[in-house]
Amino acid sequence: MSVPLRQQFDVALYIIKQKLKGNKHYPLVLMLEPLFRCNLACAGCGKIDYPDEILNQRLSVQECLDAADECGAPIISIPGGEPLLHKEMPQIVAGLIAKKKYVTLCTNALLMEKKMDQYKPSPYFNFSVHLDGDKGDHDRSVCQDGVYDKAEAAIKKAIAAGFRVNINCTLFNNAVPERTAAFFDHMMDIGLNAITVSPGYAYERAPDQEHFLTREKTTDIFRDIFRRGKEGVKAGKTKWRFSQSALFMDFLAGNQSYECTPWGLPTRNVFGWQKPCYLLGEGFVKTYKELVETTEWEKYGTGKYEKCADCMVHCGYEPTAANDAFARPWKEFMLKLRGIKTEGTKAKPIDLSKQRPAEYVFSQHVQEALTKVHAAKAAGKAEAETVDAAE
Repeated sequence: MSVPLRQQFDVALYIIKQKLKGNKHYPLVLMLEPLFRCNLACAGCGKIDYPDEILNQRLSVQECLDAADECGAPIISIPGGEPLLHKEMPQIVAGLIAKKKYVTLCTNALLMEKKMDQYKPSPYFNFSVHLDGDKGDHDRSVCQDGVYDKAEAAIKKAIAAGFRVNINCTLFNNAVPERTAAFFDHMMDIGLNAITVSPGYAYERAPDQEHFLTREKTTDIFRDIFRRGKEGVKAGKTKWRFSQSALFMDFLAGNQSYECTPWGLPTRNVFGWQKPCYLLGEGFVKTYKELVETTEWEKYGTGKYEKCADCMVHCGYEPTAANDAFARPWKEFMLKLRGIKTEGTKAKPIDLSKQRPAEYVFSQHVQEALTKVHAAKAAGKAEAETVDAAE
């Protein structure tokens, strides 16, 4: 099963409690970024182009545990950067599991085999390995040869050791549906628990700006991939297991007109709580409460903001699909019975004519962060000099 029954039950119970409280802006998954530093430099990544003073910053164990308490989400996803570079990551994971949080540790797997024995298999824990396709596709995506082979070897070792292992597969406009389908088949054959798949978000700072998907291209590619998945099942191949809801997958195929739910996956990183979502850093605040109460949520999303125009990423739309499934359970049930529609008319596209223009504020946030780093260093030096003088 792609998502364990225990996790499904706990998340459903959590949602019921939020509904009973009348809480609209409740989180499902905390995106916890304890560092931005990475040992790869992928062309489609918009997370690693910071000055060294920022890349050297880390959230402490206590800051990570406090973020989980502050937010209250039942699931914690730990992306990066590369989380396995954080020396205290085992303590962070153990602390979150002790709080009965479902923890997904995202990794490019370059360090996974070396550090695997620092973690223990648990129903509350899984590795999520970044793999953007087969050997050729993935190594091209991460701009380094040999990464795919290391990742697959680590996946097999982790599965053999009893860990739950998913992959996180991001697709761009050069994705070949036939190859992607064959890759998904292979992942099922090696015993992978589930696939998380998403179209790449057009990070404004990513080195490669040519291969991001439009919404129309996204739905075309996913329809083609899902069609091949159906054909594979008929031919006796293993059905693909996804970590996402059927309604979200139906959305990727262009059959649902969903609006974004940016508060569903709030982000805490070295800057603070990120406004409005994991993909857009348009402001940072000190507390989760401040994030919820001061973010102008109505200003973001496809049709509202230029940077959101082509976004169909799970961190914004999976919470929408989850809410839809909770409100209309028969809808997802019927979808699972009949399968995702891969032919015919798509859902009505969202009107982009009234979206506000993009604002470019990244440099301002980096400069503010650098000012704080330099001030902290100066204060530390001054304190050291005072101690030396006293001695």
